[in-house]
Amino acid sequence: MAAERRFDFVAVGRAAVDLYGEQIGGPLEDMATFAKYLGGSPANTAIGAARLGLEPAMITRVGDEHLGRFVRQFLAAEGVDVSQVRTDPERLTGLVILGIRDRDTFPLIFYRENCADMALSEQDVDANFVASVGAALLSGTHFSRPNVDAASRRVMALVRQGGGRVILDIDYRPVLWGLTGHGQGESRFVESDRVTEHLLGIVPGCHLVVGTEDEIRIAGGSTDMLAALRAIRARTPAVIVLKRGASGCVILPEAIPDALDQGLVVPGFPVEVFNVLGAGDAFMAGFLRGYLRDEPLRRCGELGNATGALVVARHGCAPAMPTWRELEEFFARDRSIRRPREDAALERLHRVTTRSRNWNEVCAIAFDHRTQFEELADRHGRPHGDIARFKALVADAAVQVRAGQGVTGIICDGRYGEDVLVRLAGTGLWIARPVERPGVTPLEFEDGPDPALTLRAWPTEQIAKCLVYCHPDDTAETWRVQTERLLRLGAACVATGREFLLEAIPTPDRPWNAATIPRTLTRLYAAGVRPDWWKLPPPRDIAAWRAIAAVIEANDPTCRGVLMLGLEAPESELGLAFRAAAGQPYSRGFAIGRSLFAAPAEAWFAGRIDDATATATIAENYRRLVALWHEREAA
Repeated sequence: MAAERRFDFVAVGRAAVDLYGEQIGGPLEDMATFAKYLGGSPANTAIGAARLGLEPAMITRVGDEHLGRFVRQFLAAEGVDVSQVRTDPERLTGLVILGIRDRDTFPLIFYRENCADMALSEQDVDANFVASVGAALLSGTHFSRPNVDAASRRVMALVRQGGGRVILDIDYRPVLWGLTGHGQGESRFVESDRVTEHLLGIVPGCHLVVGTEDEIRIAGGSTDMLAALRAIRARTPAVIVLKRGASGCVILPEAIPDALDQGLVVPGFPVEVFNVLGAGDAFMAGFLRGYLRDEPLRRCGELGNATGALVVARHGCAPAMPTWRELEEFFARDRSIRRPREDAALERLHRVTTRSRNWNEVCAIAFDHRTQFEELADRHGRPHGDIARFKALVADAAVQVRAGQGVTGIICDGRYGEDVLVRLAGTGLWIARPVERPGVTPLEFEDGPDPALTLRAWPTEQIAKCLVYCHPDDTAETWRVQTERLLRLGAACVATGREFLLEAIPTPDRPWNAATIPRTLTRLYAAGVRPDWWKLPPPRDIAAWRAIAAVIEANDPTCRGVLMLGLEAPESELGLAFRAAAGQPYSRGFAIGRSLFAAPAEAWFAGRIDDATATATIAENYRRLVALWHEREAA
């Protein structure tokens, strides 16, 4: 009896780190800054397939170091099973340094000598696990050394034994077969009888063989395309897919015809090429979405071509992989998208559908206050250095409290809370950090006029929080200045790969009511401001919530949602606000500060309580508020 299929396929082989040069149009030696992405053809394809709705797993090795942990965490966050990713204590994770010179030149250097994934062995292959997959995706690179060859062949045998399908991505890199020097890493074709014979010895066990024109030539041992295809066909009945870049693909399920255009020709999509690296991995991900769901081969080719077209027009490989919602949008617009990376609607969809964390509920304690703490310290004659000490106590209280089904969060500043931010980085907390100068209207940024420069220095997990005082009836000039700066901040968040939390509070000297917040959000959306999160004064009733939800739904239904602030309200008032939020579609929790720590802060700065008492009091206040939040549905 066949084992239950837990995964659509398992990808075997390369899982590395790509360092992409951020300067476009120059030689690699002139690159000054680099973006870090996950890399390696099988890993890229696994991520692309997961984003398209398949359930992939990975068999590979990573080093017992920071990059290895990055690879494992990135795969897991994208929905790739990593239970078979082994940690190699003796070898480093593979590394590739890449650049984009022009549309035809993409220099790269492989740092893969004795790297972790090339140490994969037969002992790393769990027969019971492989029995749980419906297919195996193998990379030609992982047949280039005896040990990885043996591991890959074991996976092939086990999958076939279990009735699954074997897919070969020829993935030919001459440098990884020892055919070129390190400086020719971008070379895609070097003739080699040894490689040809090796590949021809693999294809008989495959159900699907996919390659570029150069890869088909090396696998078939001829520079004549039809001759190469016939040599492969002589060894295997597998479906052969020839990738032809912008021209699309040719699918050959049976005998090789007299001309390529007699095969199943699936046209490509006319997009502007920005970066071909990773496009083939994306094609494979899209093709597998159809192939592993037994869709017609033409449909498989269309999915592969579309997925490749989106990636070839973007920077990077794995991060550029589209989601199924993106692909649907791309098809719906009927080939009208020529420059995907410059299409605002498509890039927004890419951004919001590739968020790696699912924050369904956030219970955050906000202690990013700066001016208020300075005034408090001055009033009691305490040095401003004590503000940092007190914030460390608030952080201690925060980590003592578990938010139940939600997630504990903090909002903390870098001026007095830098040590807290460093200490809590990477702990899984929801962390936001302010960018605004406190108490200033129109909005100004604390660390200079260009927030992109500030945000580049922050860990990417930190959400950029910005408080802005605004009212629908503020002057036109105030609106112009504030929205221009908010748009600049939003663009900086996109450029640095982080989320944006906008705290909108009515201008203090203007009257406001339940209609004020929805009107404010409407004006901000009309100006193009699209935060990932809103932090708002708590709506007092269901009607107010519905008005806010209607504005968000009409303008940005991909918004993460609303967190309620406290405005120093007592627990009784917060409880009423929490009850009003019950069942509201965009209510995601709270981010409340002074209601929790104002009284213990006053006592601590006055010297009436010690550190332990302050921490315990804040923790107990926070714990009660979390409980109050969770009681709202029953109430």
